Amino acid sequence: MSANSAEPPARVDVVLVKAGRTKIRYAAELLHDDGTRLAVRAPWAGAGVRDFGFTRFESGDVFTEYYWRERWYSVKEVRTAAGTLKGWYCDVTRPAVLTGTELVVEDLDLDLWRSADGTDVRRLDEDEFAESGLAERDPEAAAAAVAALDELEHLARGGGFTDLLA
Repeated sequence: MSANSAEPPARVDVVLVKAGRTKIRYAAELLHDDGTRLAVRAPWAGAGVRDFGFTRFESGDVFTEYYWRERWYSVKEVRTAAGTLKGWYCDVTRPAVLTGTELVVEDLDLDLWRSADGTDVRRLDEDEFAESGLAERDPEAAAAAVAALDELEHLARGGGFTDLLA
C-alpha cells in the first residue's frame, strides 16, 4: 500500500453466545478499542424484519455497538439507512472478550430499550432471564446482570446515557 492509501478498516467477527450456543455471528468494522471499551459498526445482521412493537430492526439499519471488557452490558445505537436515530438497544452480557479478530459476548437475556428522544425506556425479557435458571446456576453472574440492567435504566432515564458512549 502506498503512503497515500488509506488503511482498510479493521474487521472483527461479533459472536453473540446464548446458553452455550452461538446465537448470531456477523462481521463488523472495528471503530475503536482503548483496551476497556470497543466500538464496532455493522449493518442489521438479523434475518428479515424484527418488529418489537416499539421499534423495528430492518434491512439497511446500521448498528454502532459499544462493548466493555469490565461491564456487564453492551449498547447498540440503531439508525436507519438514512442516518435517522431510532434509539439504543442494550444487552445485558458478560464482559466482552476480544481474541484475535473475534469479539465474543454472552447474552444473559436481560435487555433495555431507550428511544431516540429518551421518552421510552423499557426493560425487556425479564421473564426469559427468570426462566434461564442463571440465578440458581451462577448467583453471582445473575446478581451482576440485574445490577447491570439497573445501571442502564438509571443512565437511560437520568440523562447520563449518551455520556457513556462519548
